[in-house]
Amino acid sequence: MGSGVPLLTDAFGRIREIVHEVVSGLTPDELNHRLDGRANSITWLVWHLTRVQDDHVAAAAGSEQVWSTGGWEQRFGLAVPTGPQAGYRAIGYGHSSADVDAVRVTDPGLLLGYHDAVHEQTVRYLGQLRDADFDRIVDEAWDPPVTLGVRLVSVVADDLQHAGQAAFVRGLVHPG
Repeated sequence: MGSGVPLLTDAFGRIREIVHEVVSGLTPDELNHRLDGRANSITWLVWHLTRVQDDHVAAAAGSEQVWSTGGWEQRFGLAVPTGPQAGYRAIGYGHSSADVDAVRVTDPGLLLGYHDAVHEQTVRYLGQLRDADFDRIVDEAWDPPVTLGVRLVSVVADDLQHAGQAAFVRGLVHPG
């Protein structure tokens, strides 16, 4: 196991803890509420951060996304494109206000179940890594090319930002 694995495993575990703290005990109205009618809802934020993790880790691992293999695409039944043909829009990048509004759930367990499944796949993948793996180039579309280590830290950073945003929204829609 690579020396960075315990650190990354802890970081992804912290994201999971925040997601559970944010989502647990909320009603569908609270989960789907959009402050000022335009801000991202807790549902969208948690769905998006989980989709980013699922997409990026699966690509780095050379595996299928949990979204597809676990039947989550069908369970969510969203009115936005989420298949491979949607590109990065499938994980929320470039979503319009109408797209954000279309990402809704009635059961908080759906969000938590999907996030937990992605977390489990991420931790399994991390457990296979060795130190040398972190220097492997996983994306040549950038200058400089992106290594696995940089990609994983980027996912952690993005997920933590969105988890914090969701926690802020929770404090407004569910005070106390």
